[in-house]
Amino acid sequence: MSATRVERAPRVRPGAGRLIVLSGPSGVGKDTVLREMFDREPRLRYSVSFTTRPPRRGERDGVSYSFIDESEFTRMADAKEFLEWADVHGYRYGTSAARVQGALDRGEDIVLKIDVKGAAYVRSRAPSAILIFLEPPSSDELRKRLERRDTEDPASLVRRHGAAVAEMAEAPHYDFRVVNDDIHRTATEILAILEQRPANGTGGQCDA
Repeated sequence: MSATRVERAPRVRPGAGRLIVLSGPSGVGKDTVLREMFDREPRLRYSVSFTTRPPRRGERDGVSYSFIDESEFTRMADAKEFLEWADVHGYRYGTSAARVQGALDRGEDIVLKIDVKGAAYVRSRAPSAILIFLEPPSSDELRKRLERRDTEDPASLVRRHGAAVAEMAEAPHYDFRVVNDDIHRTATEILAILEQRPANGTGGQCDA
């Protein structure tokens, strides 16, 4: 489970780009789907989050996440540099307001990969953000995907699967729900959704 701190965040001004939120339980394939989307649509940009979690195999600092220690995360949170931040599975994750603002000002469509509580907070600050929830074909398939990742011990696997079930209960609150049963089909469906939601000049606004 996760807990999101929802104290007042910096104001994010309207930009020419769109703010897109992608959520989904651990193991659903968010990173793989995003890579496919970015390969196809050069305007999309990923908002690299800050985290206190250690890198997993194959992750690169500044690409997958910006990996920082607890003291630096606390400093940034106290300075209100995050649009939202959350405690997730014992680690902290935060979205930089400055990074989001810069992308929107450049006319880029910025994608936030964040948990359900963080998504709800972003929606409260940016009502025109596009919220998309990525679902597994089934709970059993999600457990298999978590096991295949081979990054969790048995106790952690049980916790993540339980948290995933709770997260999936929040899916009805999103604008769109997409089942990830095939990477290429899933990316195509999400890109089609974005085609239907053109930038209108207010997509990046976060009310103060």
